[in-house]
Amino acid sequence: MRGSTPLPRPDEGGDTEAFATKPSRFNLKALINATWVRCVSLGLAAVIVHAPALQGPRIWDDHYLSNENPFIKSPILVFEMFRHHLFLDSLSMHYRPVQNISFMLDYYFWNTNEFGFHLTNVLFHAASGILLYLLLSQVFASVFFLKGPWKVSERGQKRFQWICGSAFVIALIWVVHPVHSAAVDYISGRADSLAFFFAAAGWLLFILAQRLSSRGVRIAIYFSAAISGLLALLSREIACIWILLFLAHLFCFETNLRIRARLVTLFCCFALIGIFAGLRQLPGQRPTAASQAGWSAPVRAVLMTRSLGDYARLMVFPGNLHMERNVFDPNACRSKTDWRQAIGGEYLSILGLALFATFVFGSVKKGPGQGARIFGAAWFFAAYLPISNIVQLNATVAEHWLYLPSVGFLIFVAGCALELPLRWRGVMAAAAALTILALGTRSFVRSGDWANEETFYKRTLAAGGISGRVAVNLAQIYVRRGAYSEAEQILRRLVQTNPDYPTGRTTLAALLSLQGKKAEAETLLALTVKMSAQARRDYPRTWWSALSLAQLRHEAKDDQGALAILKEARNAYPGVWDLIKLEGELRRQTEGAAAAVPLIENFARDNWWHYGAALALGHLYAQENNPERAEAELRLASRLDVHDAEALRLIALIRLNQHRLDDAFQVQCRAVARQPDQPSQYILLSNILEQMGRPDEARAALAQVSRLRALASNQTIVN
Repeated sequence: MRGSTPLPRPDEGGDTEAFATKPSRFNLKALINATWVRCVSLGLAAVIVHAPALQGPRIWDDHYLSNENPFIKSPILVFEMFRHHLFLDSLSMHYRPVQNISFMLDYYFWNTNEFGFHLTNVLFHAASGILLYLLLSQVFASVFFLKGPWKVSERGQKRFQWICGSAFVIALIWVVHPVHSAAVDYISGRADSLAFFFAAAGWLLFILAQRLSSRGVRIAIYFSAAISGLLALLSREIACIWILLFLAHLFCFETNLRIRARLVTLFCCFALIGIFAGLRQLPGQRPTAASQAGWSAPVRAVLMTRSLGDYARLMVFPGNLHMERNVFDPNACRSKTDWRQAIGGEYLSILGLALFATFVFGSVKKGPGQGARIFGAAWFFAAYLPISNIVQLNATVAEHWLYLPSVGFLIFVAGCALELPLRWRGVMAAAAALTILALGTRSFVRSGDWANEETFYKRTLAAGGISGRVAVNLAQIYVRRGAYSEAEQILRRLVQTNPDYPTGRTTLAALLSLQGKKAEAETLLALTVKMSAQARRDYPRTWWSALSLAQLRHEAKDDQGALAILKEARNAYPGVWDLIKLEGELRRQTEGAAAAVPLIENFARDNWWHYGAALALGHLYAQENNPERAEAELRLASRLDVHDAEALRLIALIRLNQHRLDDAFQVQCRAVARQPDQPSQYILLSNILEQMGRPDEARAALAQVSRLRALASNQTIVN
């Protein structure tokens, strides 16, 4: 009952029944081949190679997505996540509510501790590797036992151990491959592993349901598979390719299923995509960057071959790994000299064409591994096409985009290895072991890049990541350290080479202002504000220049000029909280709290979920001597962030001023529980206890203040 692809000789793997005849003898080979041992090995490998990044700080988008992101601060916002894109103020159309939900759970249990967020990333990657091993074991069995029912495939999987062995080697190489660093060590890259985990789990649940005899349990498992598939789609859009791969395998290899079952499955898959498409409409449309919109078909074709060549290079020799990769240089088209300098990069196109030819040749070549090669090539190109520059993307290449295509690449390589004769089996095992060791070592080293922000940005620049964002972030690190001259040198070079990049100009202006060069800073910001109408079509957060200019005017005692700038910016960028917050604060200072209330109220009414707006509104109502409305807003703010205690502290102050001492004490105890390491919380608690006539407890609270300050002082000395 073999399929059209002939099986390798049975003696490539042992019959599991042979081991059953010798129960009293310890068999190391049987232990190594045990599924649980392989699953544990995959999990340990994932943790070990990514261990250096576990203590790493937040880098790049991590600061927003896993810290400032308002939707991760409270479980009551879990449904609100489905009404917004991943980034509130961005040109990207990413819709990933499940990623936000995972960050919400991390925030709930770990607060702002980066270790917890990194650990979740590694665990999802490890779980994805385990599910990949289990899935490929099933898929390979169906590929090689094409015409048999699932029981035949299952027996073949047990009898011929090279099937599960190949699946394990592929999964292990995939788990330790350093090209996945940006998807695992980078907190914000979690969407890839989430989509992989839920999609693979859904596929396996579908396979499991076919094995069950109980109708009720089978329906429940099928439903769980559908839910898992929907979660994958809501984690990252690449899950659509998972559904395509699943259907291709279902119709091409699962020949034992009845046509009715296949059609029902097809309908359910389309239903999942329809539900996802409907949910994706909830946030509405937003403008996207137009920088790539004018690329012609020939340019896109060249970029497709270049990106394919770059991905081939990364899979075989991942030596040059960095964020902000690019295979297109617009400067190469400006002159003959630039063109001659860039022509060396065309080797990527040649490499891409060579890889394509290899996949085609391997797929048409007859042999024992042809089925695996066809399946691997189909997997790779199905996952590669969406990231190939055939459509507009926010980059031309990205390492984390290989998270799914790399599986197809490795399956194809395994199919090629099956063509080798049996006498090469030892050589293949040694080569696989050396490959795993080399890739694991490189992954461990690459993971160390994420252990420190400065190290990360410096190595990114050294490896060829020349984007403006890298330079700006490195300069900001120098600014926080007080190394203003180094930061200014980086930013001036950036402004000179990339004068249209508004963030670089605004950051330079902010640095000049810190150094007391107010006039130059204001001139630079004013010019940047004039350019913002054009710049905001290609860059996000271009309102930052107007905000910085307004702050400079405020520092110069020109509040009316600052308000005029903010009003104009608010008209151009409606709904930006930073602009509204500063304008509200300036109106409160110049005209009183009543003048700021309508501005904040309008924003809070449209964005009930915004913690900062609720907190600011509570402040304003309290200043207007309206404690009832102030408490209502502050209670909302306390529910919108399960770890922040500022709203509770303000409620305690309001009740203390009303001489409601018991109520103030209860609320402040909750604030202390949320921030047990903040001395200010114990100071207020001590004041309340003192007024309640409980001096011993008040002194104990003050003693806690002294202890915390001593700890903070010792920590500062150590650092």
